[in-house]
Amino acid sequence: MDRRSFMRNAGTASVAAAAATTLAAPAIAQSNPKINWRLTSSFPKSLDTIFGGAEVFAKMVSEATDGNFTIQVFAAGELVPGLQAADATAAGTVEAAHTVAYYYWGKDPAWALGADVPFALNARGRNAWQYHGGGIDLFNEFLATQGLFGLPGGNTGVQMGGWFRKEINTLDDLKGLKMRIGGFAGKVVEKLGVVPQQIAGGDIYPALEKGTIDAAEWVGPYDDEKLGFYKVAPYYYYPGWWEGGPTVHLLFNKSKYDELPANYKSLVRTAAQATDADMLQKYDYLNPAAVRRLVGEGAQLRPFNQPILEACFNAANEVYTELMASNAPFKKIWDSITAFRKEHYLWAQVAEYNFDTFMMIQQRNSKL
Repeated sequence: MDRRSFMRNAGTASVAAAAATTLAAPAIAQSNPKINWRLTSSFPKSLDTIFGGAEVFAKMVSEATDGNFTIQVFAAGELVPGLQAADATAAGTVEAAHTVAYYYWGKDPAWALGADVPFALNARGRNAWQYHGGGIDLFNEFLATQGLFGLPGGNTGVQMGGWFRKEINTLDDLKGLKMRIGGFAGKVVEKLGVVPQQIAGGDIYPALEKGTIDAAEWVGPYDDEKLGFYKVAPYYYYPGWWEGGPTVHLLFNKSKYDELPANYKSLVRTAAQATDADMLQKYDYLNPAAVRRLVGEGAQLRPFNQPILEACFNAANEVYTELMASNAPFKKIWDSITAFRKEHYLWAQVAEYNFDTFMMIQQRNSKL
């Protein structure tokens, strides 16, 4: 190739490269537009595992878009009260919320099925149903009627059954028991004579100390430890059969979510699923040491006995039968959960149960 041809071809290549560079920058900018959202949490900052889920989500979204899509996280009470997070999001006061759907079951019992209800699924089963059994889409059919779109954004794993001032040995011990118990579960325990109380987290300790209430459930060892319940209600019961695997939701104003470009919607889904997994992993890591510390401080672990669990199970089924007869959205979602529940626990008792049982025996024998 002669010098004149080389220079002509090189010049053409340079112009093409410059044009490509000029075109690439606006294309990238258009695909990652500047968006600023606000997210209100239902949780205080002191609950670093649950509240922290919203921060994890926001950080992932910001980093993946080079800071073009930012989500500012506010703790409960900073913008709106914690139990009004979903309402504020639906109204457009904020674009998003991090909350638990059963907080709103009083508006419609179908809300509770997005989070957890008594004797449903454990965390693994719930996630299997949500991500691969159509659960996310089913719940979003309901949320669309509320002006919202939702994605799982955390899970605590099975919770503890709460702190009691006295031992619970028979069903008679439940009659007249004043218990702080959140959400849908209160409707079930009422059938057994329990008097459910709705009390904010910060007010539980003084209520137990004064005897205004006889028992209280919160979350599990890591979160419960911070509130010091063991000092005034030493009997720590398990399991929290009303929350076998409660989902914490990321809720979005549906109009705002629908306006997002496709790549941002994909990112929101990916970051939400990562946040969902991250929270459960944190609890699985932090709870073992926390329960040891609580026992060291005087907490007395007690299992709910089989007759009590059976009575609670039967009471829950009575409530479900009543609701399915009068609430079509509830029935549609609950039918899907129970169909999978049967299969999930069939499989769980084969390999997982036997492996875990063997390893637990080794732990009790001090071989681990």
